[in-house]
Amino acid sequence: ASAIDQICEEKGISKEKVIETIEVAIAAAYKKDFGHKGQNIRAVFDLVSGAVRIFQIKQVLDETMIKTEEEIEAEKNEPRDERDNRPEEEEGDKKVRFNAEKHILIEDAKKEKEDIKVGEEFLIELESKTDFGRIAAQTAKQVIIQRIREAERETVFEEYKDKEGEVLSGIVQRLDRGAVFIDIGKTAGVLFPEEQIQEERYRLGQR
Repeated sequence: ASAIDQICEEKGISKEKVIETIEVAIAAAYKKDFGHKGQNIRAVFDLVSGAVRIFQIKQVLDETMIKTEEEIEAEKNEPRDERDNRPEEEEGDKKVRFNAEKHILIEDAKKEKEDIKVGEEFLIELESKTDFGRIAAQTAKQVIIQRIREAERETVFEEYKDKEGEVLSGIVQRLDRGAVFIDIGKTAGVLFPEEQIQEERYRLGQR
């Protein structure tokens, strides 16, 4: 919890975003070591207890949403040019090839949950694991690093997107090949040579 608080403070990211990142990382590690091809895995992390619950997610379908064997065969025989040039279908009109790891028929889903509807997610709780191997742990680490960076970029964008056209005050951070990098708070702004006032000189620490 203290590590998460530190990341939130240093990176300017919400706690919810960091926990979501940890859940995605754990799900990726679980799938690497214990999952099967095609599975959609979701992890739910309890910050207070440290416990993790693992679920397999299946989309609930009815027969009209599934490609028939004839349709699958016809697609295979269809020339590639025709497939590529076929107009985009509306999201709701797309049929899928049934995959038991990703999909479940509505009649089967209703046996477990009576009020479930077509298009909803069907959750199957799996046995939770903690003995991840080195490769899975490395996968989780890479997911966390990548998603924290993405969250940082989103935070910076949200902070500055409405400031376009405004004049900001900052402190000269470094000079590089004529460009001046300026600390403007959560990020650095760049003053390119063509945007600088001629004859004006910049020094480190100058506001």
